[in-house]
Amino acid sequence: MGPLDVRSEDAGGAILVSVKGEIDSGTIEVLHPVLDDGIGRALEAAARVVVIDLGDVTYFGSAGLNAVLGCFERGVEAGVAVRVVATNTEVTRPLEITKLDRVLRPYRSVAAALSDDRAPE
Repeated sequence: MGPLDVRSEDAGGAILVSVKGEIDSGTIEVLHPVLDDGIGRALEAAARVVVIDLGDVTYFGSAGLNAVLGCFERGVEAGVAVRVVATNTEVTRPLEITKLDRVLRPYRSVAAALSDDRAPE
């Protein structure tokens, strides 16, 4: 189990949450509050969008899947679009195996996620 670094910043009216390291049951307590805060901040932001960048994640276990899916569902309830960026097999493979790629529809880059002009569902 390695360290997890999670950062959140304003990105042109959207909230960008960047995650680096291993997401598992031992590190998930670092991720949850940042995702929750991102939803809250997005409610006040112009774009009402949270982008979760998982490009630097080196392990993505079931705890990570549940955390990202839960954030996505809270976003839907609140009218905030939650967009996931996943480019590495450590993240894309678990998404594909669980078929969550059909729900989360991962983007290939942060730029693509930020430039998507679809309104929150």
